[in-house]
Amino acid sequence: MPDYLNIADFLLPVNIHELNFDEGYKDGQIGKAITVYSEYEDFPDLDEAQVVLVGCGEQRGSGLVHGQSKAPDIIRRHFYSLFYWHIDVNIADIGNVKAGSLYTDSYAALKTVVHELLNDGKTVIILGGSHDLTLTQYYAYADDKRIIESSCVDALIDLNISSQGRHENFLMEMLTGEPNYMRHYNHIGFQSFYVHPKMLETMDKLRFDCYRVGHVKENIEEMEPVLRNSNFLSFDISAIANAYAPANILSPNGFTGEEACALMRYAGMSPNITSVGVYGYDPLLDQGEMTAKQISHMIWYVLDGRSRGRREAGLDEKDSFNEYHMAFAEVDTVFLQSKKTGRWWMQLPDKNFIACSYKDYLLASSNEIPERWLRAQERS
Repeated sequence: MPDYLNIADFLLPVNIHELNFDEGYKDGQIGKAITVYSEYEDFPDLDEAQVVLVGCGEQRGSGLVHGQSKAPDIIRRHFYSLFYWHIDVNIADIGNVKAGSLYTDSYAALKTVVHELLNDGKTVIILGGSHDLTLTQYYAYADDKRIIESSCVDALIDLNISSQGRHENFLMEMLTGEPNYMRHYNHIGFQSFYVHPKMLETMDKLRFDCYRVGHVKENIEEMEPVLRNSNFLSFDISAIANAYAPANILSPNGFTGEEACALMRYAGMSPNITSVGVYGYDPLLDQGEMTAKQISHMIWYVLDGRSRGRREAGLDEKDSFNEYHMAFAEVDTVFLQSKKTGRWWMQLPDKNFIACSYKDYLLASSNEIPERWLRAQERS
């Protein structure tokens, strides 16, 4: 059994009475069911927990001098008040990472906590903090030399090398630093008018996939296989339209609240995603805590996805899948469709299966090469 007391040194407990204004929680609410590291309890036993929340309000990497944001606790306040539908998913909350004297100290503490939880098979939900904390999320995997695939939902592509703000250029280190453990990177929901065309050319040369917000909104179900193949997701609230997330002062355009929840459900359904970070929420810019409510709903949908994904069979359970053999462009391949969830996989020439969509199957059956297949081949 892992000894979590070493990570407890990096954490501050949750003040539940402050969250619920001393009113407690009703039966059926998440606040009643969740295992919490609170100021009146010892560090909890996480043996039964499958999903673990950790807050990190560090935002000095975005140039804000009031380094610690109250964002994690404000999100918690709304999340705890939601109703707990997914009793097959055990959830715990281990509080907030203590602020270091430098923001890099906070990075190190968060990385240690997330790394320990990942190694014990937990799915970690990080309540940020500024978007550069994604780098810490990546290093929690890189420390074990794990080759991974990641996805990021953001209106911007944070590769601005001329910027002094860590939150605007952290992708450079994550995608090109040496040694590098990033097999593939997906960028979901960028807004063209904020992204230099040459940046997209660079991403394409690196064989990374970038999906414009309009494209995603028209075919949001095409993002399910993208997230199913990923190991971690980073979500910047700048990707959500201001009407649904008032704290996003970057753009009036972006995803609706429902679309943001759909993406988070796909992340929860993924058998490969083991950490989800939500970043870029500044409570000082919020109106009526609507953005915090939006984020709390998104976290609820991670649980919803995890509950649904648990019902999926393993690919080796042949009786649980419809199998389709076909040839396209002189390539023999196999498509699998789950009888339980309707999700699709396709086989690459190396005999490995990757997640795909019904649209990929339709393309292949009309003798066209699916772009997802081509891109995967280019990277192999």
